[in-house]
Amino acid sequence: MEKITLGISACLLGENVRYDGGHKHDRFLTDTLGKYVTYRPVCPEMECGLGVPREAMHLVGDPESPRLVTVRTRQDHTERMVRWARQRVAELEKENLCGFIFKSGSPSSGMERVKVYKDGGMPQKNGVGVFARIFMEHFPLIPVEEEGRLHDPLIRENFIERIFALGGMRRGRQKQSPPRPL
Repeated sequence: MEKITLGISACLLGENVRYDGGHKHDRFLTDTLGKYVTYRPVCPEMECGLGVPREAMHLVGDPESPRLVTVRTRQDHTERMVRWARQRVAELEKENLCGFIFKSGSPSSGMERVKVYKDGGMPQKNGVGVFARIFMEHFPLIPVEEEGRLHDPLIRENFIERIFALGGMRRGRQKQSPPRPL
């Protein structure tokens, strides 16, 4: 069986790219699902030029258009991340992705329910990570999920069916395409 290609938050593969120099390795993704897919790891913070370790960040302001701000020094990295994310999703078009697995809760890669802080109050879990939002807007038909939700058997089954259905559909289209003249 030909493997399909999925984008994935690099920390989920065990890469030490998190703000504290650690990772969030998920054995189901590497040891089980990894047998059937090829991963294209993405770490928004590292790829946009922020180092490891780095100051922790969170989302601040309007949940529909939050700012990506460091926790202690209040540096705003929003524009840097948005610029990089738009370029990266354009590059990912060439990868023929059949899905993406995001890191839950991440201010860059969280798909949903990311904490957004407002004016010193309690955070609300109603945000979307900056990169995840741009990815999902750019690729509205590509199945996406967060690693935490994939531990739910029904959600996992649904996601796996969707990514392999998309992969099968794409392979079918490629086989039906007439040969191109040299």
